[in-house]
Amino acid sequence: MKILILNAGSSSLKYQLFEFPDKKVLVSGLVEKIGETMGRVKHDLLTGQSISYEIEVSNHQIALEEVASLLLKGKNAVVHDTDEIQAVGHRVVHGGEKFSAPTLIHSEEILGELRDLSYLAPLHNPANITGIEVAMRVFPNAKQVAVFDTAFHQTLPDYVYRYAVPNELYNEHGLRAYGFHGTSHQYVAWEGARFLGIDLVRFNAISIHLGNGCSMTAVKEGKSVDTSMGLTPMGGLIMGSRPGDFDPSLILFLGKTLKMDLNEVDSLLNKKSGLKGLTGENDLREILHRYDNHDPLAQLAIHMYIYRIRKYIGAYAVVLGRIDAIIFTAGVGENSAFIREGVCADLDILGIKLDRQLNAVDSKAAREIQQADSLVKLLVIPTNEELEIANETVKLLG
Repeated sequence: MKILILNAGSSSLKYQLFEFPDKKVLVSGLVEKIGETMGRVKHDLLTGQSISYEIEVSNHQIALEEVASLLLKGKNAVVHDTDEIQAVGHRVVHGGEKFSAPTLIHSEEILGELRDLSYLAPLHNPANITGIEVAMRVFPNAKQVAVFDTAFHQTLPDYVYRYAVPNELYNEHGLRAYGFHGTSHQYVAWEGARFLGIDLVRFNAISIHLGNGCSMTAVKEGKSVDTSMGLTPMGGLIMGSRPGDFDPSLILFLGKTLKMDLNEVDSLLNKKSGLKGLTGENDLREILHRYDNHDPLAQLAIHMYIYRIRKYIGAYAVVLGRIDAIIFTAGVGENSAFIREGVCADLDILGIKLDRQLNAVDSKAAREIQQADSLVKLLVIPTNEELEIANETVKLLG
């Protein structure tokens, strides 16, 4: 059984083609910098061969059509007939309260309900829905399954997910914290427990997902009990183009004093803030390069970025009471030793001690990076949201 997984982020599209039941990856790839002047495609084959090139990718539909072409056409095609792909699993960021588990997309009505939730994740849900629509056209006989970022966080207690606003806003409109990056947090929490040989139902961890989007989750006894993002993927940590936590009165100032309309405010907060607002760009690799060259804006941005993560570690330490592990994952979490070191510096009060030599090792494997006498395990675990989505897709389809 061949299952194609599409994971559309705010400015990227990751994909993997699996062969089940062996879970063999036949091909994987990434289209990044979607919406910028020039995008980049990286396409990795089972043979070990890798194809990479630049292409203009103005939106996610063009990115998906490029992926379909890579899969179906040319000498490197791995699918010769669209019917070979029996299911397509889609990451969908926001399911609201309507969708709390993987869902088979079998009608226009369900697609409409997903579109209605786009205001809650304006950078993501439209891209996710585009992925479903294009996949329906390209693979018309495949089952389309949506797996929701919010699902893992359905275990949040009500005193965590509710906001202190009038009750009717929750009762009538579902305005509450939902949390995101759920497939990633779930995957690395389960992998972390397995790696350390701890029964999942006894495993307490802080999961730190750092990519262009960033979030943290407190995992208690294997379940999400608190998470940094809220109603939308804007809150919590500082991100590539999103601000994370801020005083909501800022929105009133933008509207009343600067006379910005809601569309302008939405664009400013979702696309022009975060690292991009502070430095002019959202690629952390470039910002770190500027940091090393003593660029004051880059240095301010990195200090703010690291401080916010450390602040959440302290909060979640109180939430959990006992921490078995802190897990770094996603593009920045897995690859930036500098960010990990900054986050873990001077956390002796929590019994956290980073080993700088272990931290500096460049590896794609799950690993420990703490000193021998650290009371908390520090783990780097590569996330695999695509595999988690594939597993959930197979489970749903029986």
